Amino acid sequence: MMKQWFGKSARLSVLASLLAAALIAGCSNGGKTPEAPGDSGEDAKSVTVRVFKSHMGVGTIPDSSNDHVKYVEEKTGVIYEMMTTPPGSEPTEYLNLMIASDDLPDILRPIGGVEQTLIKQGGALALDEWLPKYAPNVWKNIPEEAWDIVRSASPDGHIYYVPKVYLVPERAPMIRQDWLDKVGLQMPATVEEYKEVLRAFRDKDPNGNGKPDELPTSGREFGKWMDHLFGIYGVAMWEGVPEWDIYEGEIQYAGVSKNMKASVAFIRELYEEKLLDNETFLNKGDVWTAKINNNLVGSWYHLPANLRDRYTAMLEGAPDAYVVGMPMPKAEGFEGYVTQKSMGEPEWIIPAAAEDKAAASLKLLDFFYDKSNDEFIRFGLEGQQHEVVDGKKVLLPPEDSRPIALGMRNLTTKEDMDIRIKETIPENMQKMVSDIFAVSTADARRIAGDGLPNTVYEGFPDIQSHKLFQEYLTKIVIGEWPIEKFDEFVDRWYKAGGDKVTERVQEWYSNVKK
Repeated sequence: MMKQWFGKSARLSVLASLLAAALIAGCSNGGKTPEAPGDSGEDAKSVTVRVFKSHMGVGTIPDSSNDHVKYVEEKTGVIYEMMTTPPGSEPTEYLNLMIASDDLPDILRPIGGVEQTLIKQGGALALDEWLPKYAPNVWKNIPEEAWDIVRSASPDGHIYYVPKVYLVPERAPMIRQDWLDKVGLQMPATVEEYKEVLRAFRDKDPNGNGKPDELPTSGREFGKWMDHLFGIYGVAMWEGVPEWDIYEGEIQYAGVSKNMKASVAFIRELYEEKLLDNETFLNKGDVWTAKINNNLVGSWYHLPANLRDRYTAMLEGAPDAYVVGMPMPKAEGFEGYVTQKSMGEPEWIIPAAAEDKAAASLKLLDFFYDKSNDEFIRFGLEGQQHEVVDGKKVLLPPEDSRPIALGMRNLTTKEDMDIRIKETIPENMQKMVSDIFAVSTADARRIAGDGLPNTVYEGFPDIQSHKLFQEYLTKIVIGEWPIEKFDEFVDRWYKAGGDKVTERVQEWYSNVKK
């Protein structure tokens, strides 16, 4: 565990030197290729692999005595030791400090671009030869196109991480159909109709509690999780961060496009009319989720596959609640879409310092990509992750006292999603979730910048952080600055290095297309 005596200023001042030292110390294992668990015979001892994840959600971290952990150990010879960030810590900073203090996990889910830091400093293990031998299911199940995108993200063309692959639209605009019914309106087809719906949500008490507490639509701090409001105007957004797509015939940063200016002006109007939750830029994730769960929000943007627990909470206060996908309302002069990113995002990386555990780490990862283990991965163990009702396995809702289910696979095809809905979503919700996916799929577009490596931002951390965009977005939307200030943002973005970053992105895109 990391030492907790680091103050913030001290942490930042030593970060660079510690990081360099840690990476150099762990860059090589002298060319030795360690054996995987079980390779030395039946009596070989199990190997413990420390697996780092963030954003774990509700539940306790299972230890080595947990039956779920033991089952995986029996099948793989690997003890899955889950690690995560302590409560209240910022995941990106915590992970960077963990690396800098030479307290490296054996395999980790990178966030905040840390994979590029490891790759550039020689602190990441090249996996080209390891994957086919120790993770054959990972190697064959991930499309070659995704591996090519991963190769394009490294200076030497090697594979340094396992990518996330999500071949169905992951996010979707959603709306309460029961609220539409109560205010007597149809699904909005245009921006003006959408605003009319939001006004009715604000004024006509669709949650039926007699209070003017409805939030027609809502988002989170920094403008996150309200991508539907940008998507109406053809803006490529991913959880509140502008992405790269084709504008005016070339791949460009969506944040400086004419589309973005139009969407910001629209969002400003919603905020001014209190059609957008006026606490949007203050909402932490748990607060935002609670508002949706407690039947206060009429229209939002999130993950259809994760709707089960949210909908269950809604039903407690609104037995007639029903959620549907909202087709992107039409804005005159713009082509709206749901941003889809399918391939190339870093999912797992192995530090070079953990090379001795690399075979075991990959064998553990491969267990979760082996389709013969699908049922276990989906349902876990009876009493811990599921119960049997009328002969059918039913997932238990997450609880603080219940161990978090183990998992590592992030590869989803339409077939996978159809099976997941059929087997893990309650019957009364299956059609609802499937229909939401159908609507979002019709509106989804895979953006040109799918798989773009963070190396394009090298030397320009302010551009990579999107903080300048978030500052202007927030102050314009809440009315502190006029919409004309958006042009100032565009000028500052290019002067801060946006021109150079754009040049790199366009070069990358040209190579990927080849």
